[in-house]
Amino acid sequence: MDKKKIIKGVRLMLEGMGEDLSRPGIKDTPERVATMFEDIFAGLGAPSEEILKPIPGESHDEMVLLKDIPFYSMCEHHLLPFIGKAHIAYVPDGSITGLSELVKALEHFAKRPQVQERLTAQLADMIMKKLKPKGCMVIIDADHLCMSMRGIKKPGARTITSAVRGIFRSKQSTREEMLELIGRKE
Repeated sequence: MDKKKIIKGVRLMLEGMGEDLSRPGIKDTPERVATMFEDIFAGLGAPSEEILKPIPGESHDEMVLLKDIPFYSMCEHHLLPFIGKAHIAYVPDGSITGLSELVKALEHFAKRPQVQERLTAQLADMIMKKLKPKGCMVIIDADHLCMSMRGIKKPGARTITSAVRGIFRSKQSTREEMLELIGRKE
């Protein structure tokens, strides 16, 4: 990332809003925003390590589900956050991965300017490519601040997207099992 350009851009934006750049609360804001962007848009670069590595010697062939994973991303249309929970399931065709690997994959795609539909599909596609499971299903449920704070101003309206691959698409009972499991309140 080019922090100098971000700092310059934030200064221009603040000036355009009529802010006094010498005001104590605003003076260091451009630098703070540039540093924040390095963190919240870290997924724009290549991952620092391989994501979704299979665990050698481990084998399993029944559903693995990680549900209620909190995440945030930034809407690429308005640069406002969308915040929610992701549910990720896959049916291994032998090899499995560590549970934290699924979260790392979600974070990699979430930490970039994004739309929820693409985020959901990218995560499912990566799982299929890297793990070669019998199938996977990703459901993301999020609140979009661009819908709450501006435009139609409807706070609390949730957007739910899903990506269904392999056996989850072809076998209704597998899809229903996943949906039942994420609906359980325990």
